[in-house]
Amino acid sequence: MKPVIDEAFLQQLDLFSLSVKDNVAGLFGGNHKSKKYGSSCEFADYRDYIEGDDVTKIDWNLYGKFEKLYLKLFLDERQMHTRIYIDCSDSMSYYGKGEYGLKLAAAFSYLSVTDMDKVTVYAIEGNYARPVIENMVGKDSYLSSISALNGLKFQGQSQIAAAMERSTVGYGDGRSILISDFLTDEDFRHAIDHLREKRRDVLVLQILSQEEMHPVLRGKYLLRDSEDTDRTFKANITRDQLQAYQKAVDYVTKGLENYCRAREADYMLVSTAENMKDVLYRGLLPRGIVA
Repeated sequence: MKPVIDEAFLQQLDLFSLSVKDNVAGLFGGNHKSKKYGSSCEFADYRDYIEGDDVTKIDWNLYGKFEKLYLKLFLDERQMHTRIYIDCSDSMSYYGKGEYGLKLAAAFSYLSVTDMDKVTVYAIEGNYARPVIENMVGKDSYLSSISALNGLKFQGQSQIAAAMERSTVGYGDGRSILISDFLTDEDFRHAIDHLREKRRDVLVLQILSQEEMHPVLRGKYLLRDSEDTDRTFKANITRDQLQAYQKAVDYVTKGLENYCRAREADYMLVSTAENMKDVLYRGLLPRGIVA
């Protein structure tokens, strides 16, 4: 089975790491620094010695200067849990959006495991977020597990908000990534609210094709709903209709972007025509999502 992502691209990903903005509450062992003090090797600050403190952390050089006991504090290193959700509805099967979404999921999974974080990837199918890869840690685990994404099928409908509310999302222990075209009548915004209420860092990746963002169709067509094939529409597509469609697309994407911004979630519109490297360099890096 053809890999979702090749070795050359994985080597490029070594140049990046995921940035986590919120204070973190994960387990010991990762590369992210929390605002709490702990037992890592990175010095953070001093405080007065209190009877009962660990005497091995006393800075004796400062005692020699000030004749007062000070304790050295170190940053606590935490292991984050990156949770990636892939919309597996039928509309994602068009124009290569599904395959592109899998590559994004594979890329972010790799970025997370190289930071020694834990990764779980979910397929949103109907109103259920099915774990495809669970608790993946380390590059060896990544290389042996990531091929599971190749078995995902894009069909039926997805209720992103309902699936999110039914799944375990964790509290304040990392980033949640939603990958979808968000071309649905469902109010998926509740999913973003639910994740932010759990103090998750949220990244919303909206994938659209060039054909969807800038269609060039003209004339008479029989159109079919991508997620409900029983619904068809006869249309005579004119230039005015294309212009109206373009405004509608801009309204939807800008609306989602503004909603994310209002809830301090990251948002990015991604075209299937974009090179994955460009998504990282020109899209995610300037936003501070990768570092």
